[in-house]
Amino acid sequence: MKKVLFLCVGNSCRSQMAEALFRHHARGKAGAMSAGTKPAKAVSALAIEVMRERGIDISAQRPKALTLEMVKDADIRISMGCGVERSCPALYLNLFEDWTIEDPYGGTVEDYRRARDDIEKKVLALIDSLAK
Repeated sequence: MKKVLFLCVGNSCRSQMAEALFRHHARGKAGAMSAGTKPAKAVSALAIEVMRERGIDISAQRPKALTLEMVKDADIRISMGCGVERSCPALYLNLFEDWTIEDPYGGTVEDYRRARDDIEKKVLALIDSLAK
């Protein structure tokens, strides 16, 4: 079974949504995990809210620190678009794909919905490519 690692800095929003959307749509045919280089204290309340709108509960999720074991265990590593930040995982790993999802942190619920919808499109395309 393929394993996907979604990476960002805080692991509080985009990567958490990506992990949850991937698990939801992959339906056990592939695995997912997420992590950050500087994990936040909690998952964003707005990320939890917009995921609930899709019927997916991420309220029990917690930000996790990126480890070398996670990197080695993953078949696919995806950065969420934090290339401009010094602590972005993309700066330390060359075995990744960058999705360049705009960071909604500090924005409105609409910003979070837009990020969720962008992530969901990319997740569905990834799952489709894995099925081929």
